[in-house]
Amino acid sequence: MYNPFTLKGKTILITGASSGIGKATAVECSKLGASLIIIGRDKQRLSATYSELDGNNHIQINADLTDESTIDKVIDELPCIDGIANIAGIVKTLPFHFISKKELDKVFDVNFFAPVLLSQKIIKKKKLNKDSSIVFVSSIDGPITAHIGNSIYSASKGAISAISRNMAVDLASKKIRVNSVLPGMTETPLIHGDGITQEQLDIDKNLYPLKRYGDPKEIAWAIIYFLSDASAWTTGSQLIVDGGFTLL
Repeated sequence: MYNPFTLKGKTILITGASSGIGKATAVECSKLGASLIIIGRDKQRLSATYSELDGNNHIQINADLTDESTIDKVIDELPCIDGIANIAGIVKTLPFHFISKKELDKVFDVNFFAPVLLSQKIIKKKKLNKDSSIVFVSSIDGPITAHIGNSIYSASKGAISAISRNMAVDLASKKIRVNSVLPGMTETPLIHGDGITQEQLDIDKNLYPLKRYGDPKEIAWAIIYFLSDASAWTTGSQLIVDGGFTLL
């Protein structure tokens, strides 16, 4: 059956595959025929993701990519790949006047420095095939919207969106596409921390035209579009998947 979104014959590396959007992306990519290399910090949850994958041609790597020497070790063991889905991320809710260098470093190490350095080093080691794709998961918060107490997270996602566009220009001559997905609020473990109550979440959901948050699979499908040949003529794009929130 014809499917322009097929990932058969492609090897895809996915970070943050232990849960949430990363896990959903891994599972959905496997259903579309990809060979996967999934990376996560939580060994038990990463193994749970691995057990849900279709097929048996996958690799799981338990690693903390905020450590640059770990990135080097991971890349040394990688085969040549056709795509990178940079999904790992953390949230920190903190009013601006309480921001510290420590908190900035913690969020930027995961949300910005790790995916950027991982992508750069893979390219420099010539582990990324021609006509490949790099996808970053950014957010509507930072590039488009703003919320109280979300300065650090928003800044990290704004930085990712900016560098992905510039990478697209820099890497076009190498036939490497670079795009980003900007989700709105999505039903993942990330939204249930940092003192946010269920009542606050329920009120926030009603601000969305579709009156709900996104499902991780719905973000995964957007990521898969960029990983597949269906987006072969698309680079430097930022795809908003937010249930219409930014229309208001």
